Amino acid sequence: MTMREWRLPAALILLGLIPMLAGAGRLTELGSGPEVTAANARFVADPLPVVLHIVGAVVYTILGAFQFVPRLRRHSWHRRAGRALVPCGLTVAFAGLWMAVAYDLPAHDNDVLAGMRLVFGSAMAGAILLGLAAVLRRDIAQHRRWMARGYAIGLGAGTQAFTHAPYLIATGEQPNGNLRAGLVVAGWLINLAVAEWYLRRPAPVVTAAALRRAEPERQKG
Repeated sequence: MTMREWRLPAALILLGLIPMLAGAGRLTELGSGPEVTAANARFVADPLPVVLHIVGAVVYTILGAFQFVPRLRRHSWHRRAGRALVPCGLTVAFAGLWMAVAYDLPAHDNDVLAGMRLVFGSAMAGAILLGLAAVLRRDIAQHRRWMARGYAIGLGAGTQAFTHAPYLIATGEQPNGNLRAGLVVAGWLINLAVAEWYLRRPAPVVTAAALRRAEPERQKG
């Protein structure tokens, strides 16, 4: 891939880096027999959904980032990766729904946020399933749209770290209640807005010079 083609997957992986590191820390904590606290009691008592959510999210974030590279979409790698991404994405969505229903709300969350997690978790699963249905009927344009939307929701935790940052910097405290719910939802909505912008961009103009440069690569392939 050219340097330009690397930019988008690199940016997406960097956006997901904070939640991936937090998830790795949570898995390490759960694997070490931690002391039970108010912050981790729900995870210690029922670790399966959070483990599935974290592992699925790491694979989905990293592998999914490369699905946005045009050159890879023209090769069988895209299809092979997609066969792993669909179950990983659905695992992330359904494990998130499981946690939203089964876990007690932490002190800084409220019922509004719990409801929004159900809405966006369902939307993510629905987008992935619609994308799968579209590719099975050979509707590649709709497949691309729905998969991008599902990925945008799945990457929400990365953007939510930035929507929370100004409040954390200003107050040194975690936001609570409706404010936290609004900041979390803002992360999802920002990602979806960016995804829609990306999907509606004009197609790049392919020049004769670019075609000549690409010809040796095609011959090598």
